[in-house]
Amino acid sequence: MDAIPLALDGYLASDPVPGEQEGTACWRLVSSPTDHLADDATIPCTSTDPHVVDAVFTECRPGDLLRVTGHLTLPDTAGGAIRLRADHLEVLRGAPELGAEEHSADTGTATDAEADRNRAIHALAEALTGLGHETTPGAGPSIRIHISPTGTLGTGLEHCHSIDLTPVRAHQLADQVDAMNCHLENEHPDPDTVLDAETIADLIELFEDIDLVGLTGAVLNATRPESRPAVTQALDDMFGDRPVPGTEDDQ
Repeated sequence: MDAIPLALDGYLASDPVPGEQEGTACWRLVSSPTDHLADDATIPCTSTDPHVVDAVFTECRPGDLLRVTGHLTLPDTAGGAIRLRADHLEVLRGAPELGAEEHSADTGTATDAEADRNRAIHALAEALTGLGHETTPGAGPSIRIHISPTGTLGTGLEHCHSIDLTPVRAHQLADQVDAMNCHLENEHPDPDTVLDAETIADLIELFEDIDLVGLTGAVLNATRPESRPAVTQALDDMFGDRPVPGTEDDQ
């Protein structure tokens, strides 16, 4: 069966090992070829190219994000295994080192934090995957987002995902993030912000000019009769006990 040309991004699952023939290397790549979480797959890789063999043994370590280009060989039998024969290898991102503080963290706290982190990664990956698979006019997917835990990824590769987006979807996502950032900034105003005296005077004048009696009457006139007691109470709570137009208190 003919081999299929393929470029695949994925995480190095474990240390590579020498192949059966001298000067070859074998390793496993964890990848999501369709960007769906359920399709995460481990792809066996091999290479006889001396540059690839040298790179995978000397430059790569478990958890590194790799781009492997080569030919995918399909099995001749139902029980056979697919294998990617690599002609080129590129390290897209190295797995970060664990710091001393992370090694000495309390086990119980670390476990809870790790579970919360994994749930957050799963939710984010699902949301971005759905966004990436919605059809939009214009160019096809050309932007790839990689999501993974920080730290050494030798035991957390199932939480690594790659999602492809179109430029249109990427712009929309950026706009939504900007809007979220603006909302968060509004929720937490700068405590050092001080209004100038002119602005304060304008605000005082604005509120002094409000006719609370007239406002109350307008609101009650627009309110159904059965709801007026509750609305009156709400207005009293907001503005104080003001006389209701048309009552003895307003005479």
